[in-house]
Amino acid sequence: MTVVVSMLRGVNLGPHNRIKMEALRTLYESLALRDVQTYIQSGNVVFRTTGRDLARISKRIEEAIKSSFGVQTDVLVRTTAELRAVVSANPFAGRNGIDPRKLLVDFLAREPGAEAREKLDAVHIEPEELRIHGREIYIYLANGMARPKLPLGLIDRTVRMPVTGRNWNTVTKLLEMAEAMEA
Repeated sequence: MTVVVSMLRGVNLGPHNRIKMEALRTLYESLALRDVQTYIQSGNVVFRTTGRDLARISKRIEEAIKSSFGVQTDVLVRTTAELRAVVSANPFAGRNGIDPRKLLVDFLAREPGAEAREKLDAVHIEPEELRIHGREIYIYLANGMARPKLPLGLIDRTVRMPVTGRNWNTVTKLLEMAEAMEA
C-alpha cells in the first residue's frame, strides 16, 4: 500500500469553505482510503491506498468534497517519497540565518512550463527569496508570513494551475506522519 499526503487548497481559511476534519476523515474512509489521519485544520490528510493513479484519487476526493460539503477545492497529493524529496531539496537548508517559521512551500499540480519558470525567476522581492524545484516553489519570507512583499496571487496567476502552500513546520510534520505510517 502507498502512503499519500493530500493537501486541500483554500479550506478553513476565514469563514469560507469550512470543513471539519472529523467529517473529512470520514469522507476519505468512505472512498476506501485507509488509516486516514488529518493534521491541523487546513486540510492536510495522510492515508494509505492500494490505488496507483494518484491523479484519479485526487479527482475522486475533489468530487466527493464538492458533493458532500459543497466546497470546490483542489487536492494536491504527494507520496511519502515525493514529500521526502521536497524536504531534501530545500534550497535554504543549511544556510545561516534562515528561520524555518518564515519558509513556505507552494505545491503545484505539475511542473511549471518554461515561460512560467522564466517569469517566476525574474521576480525579485527582496529581502524575500523564491526558488523553483520541480513541482514545488520554496519561498523565504524574511519579514514573516504576516507581512509578505510577494504580491498575493502572483504565483497562481503565473503558473496557471492548482497551487497550495504550506509552511515548513507543516511540511516536515506531514512527512513525519507519512513516514510513521509507512513504518
